[in-house]
Formats: sequence, C-alpha cells, structure tokens
Amino acid sequence: MNLFVSLIAVVALFFAAMLGVDSMGLHSLFGIALPYLAIAIFLIGVVAKVIGWAKSPVPFHITTTCGQQKSLPWIQSSHLENPHTKWGVFVRMALEVLFFRSLFRNTQMAIEDGRAVYGPSKWLWGAGMAFHWTFLTVFVRHLRFFTEPVPQPVLWLQNLDGFMQIGVPVLYMSSLIFLAAVTFLFLRRVVLPQVRYISLAADYFPLFLLLSIGGTGFVLRHFVKTDVTAVKELGVGLLGFNAVASPDIHWLFYVHLVFVCTLFIYFPFSKLMHMGGVFLSPTRNLTGNSREVRHVNPWNYPVEVHSYAEYVEEFRERMEQAGITIDPVPEAPKEGH
Repeated sequence: MNLFVSLIAVVALFFAAMLGVDSMGLHSLFGIALPYLAIAIFLIGVVAKVIGWAKSPVPFHITTTCGQQKSLPWIQSSHLENPHTKWGVFVRMALEVLFFRSLFRNTQMAIEDGRAVYGPSKWLWGAGMAFHWTFLTVFVRHLRFFTEPVPQPVLWLQNLDGFMQIGVPVLYMSSLIFLAAVTFLFLRRVVLPQVRYISLAADYFPLFLLLSIGGTGFVLRHFVKTDVTAVKELGVGLLGFNAVASPDIHWLFYVHLVFVCTLFIYFPFSKLMHMGGVFLSPTRNLTGNSREVRHVNPWNYPVEVHSYAEYVEEFRERMEQAGITIDPVPEAPKEGH
C-alpha cells in the first residue's frame, strides 16, 4: 500500500505539470514561482532543522564505537575507531561522510544448514556510494545551466563524465550509474521481505522522485528535443531574479523541474536530512576521552558529595582497626565538558 500511494503521488505530479504547461500554459507558475517557493522552503526548513539539532543538549560523550578507547599507556588504543582527539574525529567523520565506512563493514545474516551464518554484504554499500557520488556529479554538472561563463571545474567534470564519447549528445556515465543505483535501492526494498516489511511511504516516495528526475532528465537529453538556450536563459534568470519561462521549452522539462522542486520541498521534512544531520550526530562527532577527562553535566543540581578521599579521611582509624584494606587515594581527574 505504501508503495502504491507513493507511486500515485509521483504520477499525479507528472500529469499536473504536463497538463498545467501543455494545456493551460502555466509556464511561469511551474518554471518561476514553484522553483522560488521550493528553494525558500528548502533553505528555511534545513536551517530550522539544523538549529534545532544544534540547540539539543549533549552533556556527555556518547560516541558509538567498536574500538579500544585510550586509557593506560601500555594498552593499544584505536585512534580511528575511537579517537580521543579532534583530528581523529575529523578523519573518522570524513571517512563516514565520503566513503560510508560504517556501511562498508555491514554484515548479512543467512540461515544455512539450519544455522545462522554471517558474512560481508557490500552490495548496499556499493549502491549507496554510486548513488550519492553520481548525484553530486549530476548536480555539479547542472551548474552550467545557471552560470555564464561556465566555471572551468564544471567543464572539467563534464568532460571527465563523458570521456567515453558514446553517441551524440554525449552519454554521461553518471546518468546511467545514477539510474542503476536508485533502481537497485528501490528493488531492494521491494524484493527483500525484511526490508519491505519496514518500508513506509517516506521510503518509497523519495526513490520514485529520484527515479523520475533521472528518467525525465535522461529522456530530455537523448530523446526529446527542447530549446536548450531557453532553458539556460531560464536558469540564469532564476539566479538573477529576472527569469522568463519561455513557451518554446518542451513540457517535459517543466515536468522534470517540478520533480526537482518537489524533492527540494520534501527534503527538510524527510529522512534525506541525514545529509546535514550526520555532522551533528553526537555518536559520531564527539571524542572518546571519557577515561582521561571527566565530563560533568553542566546543569546538574548542586549537591554535597562524599568523595573517597573524604571517606578515607573520616573513617581511616576505624578501617585500620577493623583490618579493612585502604586503597590509595587517586588523583582528582581533570574536568571538562
């Protein structure tokens, strides 16, 4: 049911854009007003969400780690898995954000001969890497529609992406890999019973949107002829706040644009916000130094405490008379937040 609801929503967007432009001539609505609205909702929503997360108190270091924390000098610690310095946290976060290191170590359980067998599972990691990197590549390539002159790095990336020179116009490898990766992620949710059971409309809808964006973009480039000059004039005009939505642009472009705008509007309210949330995750962005620095909750109610040193000082004579072993009083640890 969640799958069909999401599919119907995307199909409704398709026909709304097609009929609105092709039959009703609402080029300015779908080509100018909607993009501005989408960008405004995206920026306000993302900023509000990030500020809300940043204001959430994190008094203790609650890092999630599978490595040995730094403790005694003769115990080997894991500087990457459980970093105790800011530089170590930066490296761990970079590996997580750029290469999905946690997902790379994902394991899969299967029943073989009546027993549970665990093994590596790299397909999800590979598809996730392919999707995110090609999505970034496609996004950067599209900057040529919004800038004049086109920045040289964008041209370099465009030439590298189409280095195989397949067909005219050139077939970009990122387009094919993007569609293949999103298709894999969608089929994984449909085919695997365990994943299908926990999948909601919020999981299917962005996948259908991404497939629709990639599919309409691919068709526009290779099968449907539209006025590319008018498209660039629209893109440059949107950035300069003097956009003109030309009726010479094919209606499928406006459908493509509506899908993109819908993704921008949906982004701040969806799971896609993990793009910004990963940097504010206290389980990943904090140092693992709780054995060398004492972290005190800054808003603890002030209460009188009886430390071990004070306890020994008060009851030393009675403890010695009773034959109780008195442990050496440790030095007070450093305090930090």
